[in-house]
Parts: sequence; C-alpha cells; structure tokens
Amino acid sequence: MTQINQSTHQLERDALGRLVFIDKKGERHVGVHPVRAFPITEPGAGIGIMNQSGKELCWFPNMAAISEAELRLIEEELAEREFMPVIEKITKVSTFATPSIWDIETDRGPTRIRLKGEEDIRRIAGNTLLIADSNGLQFLIKDSTQLDKVSKKLLDRFR
Repeated sequence: MTQINQSTHQLERDALGRLVFIDKKGERHVGVHPVRAFPITEPGAGIGIMNQSGKELCWFPNMAAISEAELRLIEEELAEREFMPVIEKITKVSTFATPSIWDIETDRGPTRIRLKGEEDIRRIAGNTLLIADSNGLQFLIKDSTQLDKVSKKLLDRFR
C-alpha cells in the first residue's frame, strides 16, 4: 500500500476513456479503477487505485488528499461502478415466505425485486441494511428506523 503525494503520480483518461495511472517511475497503468475502503459507512475515507489485476497502485487516506482534477476523474469512475439504489419505501410483498417478490420505491424510481431468502437481507452497521435481489443487484436501506410504518412492518416479517 503506497500513499502518494500529488507530485509523484498522475491520473488521466486516455483516448478510449479509460482511466490511466502514471506512477512516479513514469509507468502507465491503463484501465485502473478506484475502490472505496468503506463505501457505505464512510464513503469519503480511504480510496485505493487498483490495476486490472486487483493490485493496489496508490492509496489516498481520504478524499481531501486528492487534487480537484483527479477527484473529478475518480468520482466519474465511481459513479459508473457503484450502482446501489436506496430503498425509500416497500409498497408490497407477494408472500411472507421466501422466495418473494417485493415492490419497492427507490431513489431511482419504483421497481420490483425478487428476494431468494432471508439471508439476502444483511445488516451492515446500526440500522443500515443491504438487500441482494435474485439478479445480484444490491439495494441499500440507509436507516430502517426512518422507513414509513408499512415498510417497517413488511420488513420486520423477514428479519
């Protein structure tokens, strides 16, 4: 794990839109991607730049350690990679046994998911829940205590 200061590396996009990390030796690493250390609980703390094999090339202890231009590139890349809709409301479930079909409202609009089993609902930290649907998509409930009464009642049947 190498903590890098701004004068020893460069981050840019190539002509094909891929993220390129240029290390202190001048070696170009094409197709790198940023990875958050704690994407749900502390999204601004700790970001690694990984090569295509998953090897860490650079470590930023927090987003404040990243230049504005590089931060813009990193945030663009993270937006493409991190797709985790936030569940705002559970409107209906097909059955209280699994598998079941859930109609939900997310920050990206209404959708329907299929819950294979109760183990697909995981507590991350405190009242934060991560729900995996049968297609492998992850849905986030930031604070289950902040859901409306109906959503809480439906969710409690599965926990």
